[in-house]
Amino acid sequence: MPTSIITVRRVSELRALVAGWRRADETIGLVPTMGALHDGHLALIRQAQADCRRCIATLFVNPTQFGANEDLAAYPRDEAADRTKLAALGVDALFAPTVDEMYAPDASTTVIVAGLTEHLCGPFRPGHFAGVATVVAKLLLQSLPDAAYFGEKDFQQLQVIRRLARDLDIPVRIVGVPTVRDADGLALSSRNAYLSADERKAASTLPRTLSSIAERLARSPSDVAAQIDWGRAQLAAAGFGKIDYVEVCDVETLQPVNEVSGPARVFGAAWLGRTRLIDNAPVQR
Repeated sequence: MPTSIITVRRVSELRALVAGWRRADETIGLVPTMGALHDGHLALIRQAQADCRRCIATLFVNPTQFGANEDLAAYPRDEAADRTKLAALGVDALFAPTVDEMYAPDASTTVIVAGLTEHLCGPFRPGHFAGVATVVAKLLLQSLPDAAYFGEKDFQQLQVIRRLARDLDIPVRIVGVPTVRDADGLALSSRNAYLSADERKAASTLPRTLSSIAERLARSPSDVAAQIDWGRAQLAAAGFGKIDYVEVCDVETLQPVNEVSGPARVFGAAWLGRTRLIDNAPVQR
């Protein structure tokens, strides 16, 4: 099993590496991460490797997507363990830049994707999606891969990235990969490590509730308001504190719908203690 991986920390080194692969006419898949890798990230890696000759993973805890009272300082970091996992999968390279490498001291450009970011998580995390859109745009332009891979758990993020790539004419295919879950249905997330034992038991109520709403709406598509009320009550009864939202939205616009008449998803975000959990479920019709 491989124990090492090419690690580059400068954009110029990344571009030189990619240029060599391009000269050999090799396709390239990019998997952006903030580290603390789990099986959800590794599923993205495996999909990239299935689709492309070369795979680059990135590791960068992006400060611009964290709010003033969020967990930037506490966010789990273990680059050595992450490198070992990536090497074991045969990833071709790890791009792990510093903050100074990614952002010049006088950087003044921000990428804002309007519309898609103004609902769901947007109001609860001001500036978050601008930080995500900016860093992802930079990573795509720094590496210019054929495809880039993101998990469907962060479905709003996935749609924002698809839109920015389209609107900015970045020649990359944005691939959504199905959510990887624990046996009880909880979506894998680096932040799950924050949960206490009791909170972890309660956490699976979120995916169960969203899936139940989706199943009910498949049978009764006009029952959106009642199902949202039911879902919020289920989460509260399970011990969730603040419930940021339970919503049913159009998958393309991410705007709330009062009746399911086209492709839609059920979205939820709620807190257990200090941990904010998000998830979503498609309405199958």
